[in-house]
Amino acid sequence: MSGHSKWKTIKHAKAATDAKRGKTFSLIGKEITLAVKAGGGNPDFNPQLRTVLAKAKAANMPNENIQRAIKKGTGEIEGAQIEELTYEGYGPNGVGFMVEVTTDNKNRAVSDVRNAFAKCGGNLAASGALAFTFQRKGQFLIAKDKIDEEKLMELALEAGAEDIVTEEDHYEVTCAVTDFYTLSKTFEEAKLEPDAAELVYLPLNTVPVNDKETADKLDKLTERLEDIEDVKAVYSNYELPEGLWED
Repeated sequence: MSGHSKWKTIKHAKAATDAKRGKTFSLIGKEITLAVKAGGGNPDFNPQLRTVLAKAKAANMPNENIQRAIKKGTGEIEGAQIEELTYEGYGPNGVGFMVEVTTDNKNRAVSDVRNAFAKCGGNLAASGALAFTFQRKGQFLIAKDKIDEEKLMELALEAGAEDIVTEEDHYEVTCAVTDFYTLSKTFEEAKLEPDAAELVYLPLNTVPVNDKETADKLDKLTERLEDIEDVKAVYSNYELPEGLWED
């Protein structure tokens, strides 16, 4: 069982508080602005923007927020300089963490991330310290009630998917970074809307965690990192055995 389930995070987010929703809108807005700066404001010719707009729609982000973020990207509205950064760190039991940040204040972001690690028995690592333990991949999570497994396999594999894993209630489709937008377009043309479609860090190897105390500490660190205003996503490489939480 994965230590940090993206699917569970998605389900939890559907019942998010207003504060968390506000953070989500802020992060997506920054992603929209960056996508527009990189490829223009027309989603028909900017696959990165098209993907982020789909995420905004799934999060029920108000259209006025979306338009404001687009205008910041085109320069119609003045905005702060936004950066995308990735921090690496170690949690309890030597577990590795990759923390993606989208921020307009690099000093604030690194300070918040460093403090989160320190307060939870971990530490921020030097850049590149953990890069070899994770791989950058495109990932799509799709609820099983949206498409038949055989149909998904036919659709995804022809479009460049590397792997399709069938879980209890969803599918996980992974691909090379270079095939991410091709696969996104294929799903879009098939009228299949993934529950999540992102570039992620997947662990090459996992660290087994077999006691509840350590697992609790790692969960606490993950939650503390995810609560930081500038943090977009948190990835870790620990593995919990089935039944750890059973009495």
